Amino acid sequence: MKTTVANTDYAEISHDHDLKTGFIVWKRKTTSEEYQYAFITLLEYSRQHPTENFLSDIKNQGVVSPENRKWFENEMLPKAIQAGLKRAGVVFDGNVFKKYYINMIIKVSNKFGMPLKMFNREKDAIAWFRSFI
Repeated sequence: MKTTVANTDYAEISHDHDLKTGFIVWKRKTTSEEYQYAFITLLEYSRQHPTENFLSDIKNQGVVSPENRKWFENEMLPKAIQAGLKRAGVVFDGNVFKKYYINMIIKVSNKFGMPLKMFNREKDAIAWFRSFI
């Protein structure tokens, strides 16, 4: 059962309790504050609701700034792993700039021993998450 945690004009943040999965579906390019708010909101929700998986749909996100990427790598990812995150997926459209961003995040997640995979469709990511139940 999916619960909407927050729904803004730039992102829909939700959680599936059965799958123990947090979702962020980006709707447009964000400011740094908006980008960070989405992750912080999901992390805070995850502190009360077990979250082992995370899926970010970045098809409509726009390019993420190097500052936001560094914030994600240095601040958000370690906190999420500490809170119980075990694996993550990204749904994207193959855009070369997004692929660069994702590859940078994959390198960092590998340092933490956390698998992060790219998918073309949400249902493929969910099938991957289900394989761990």
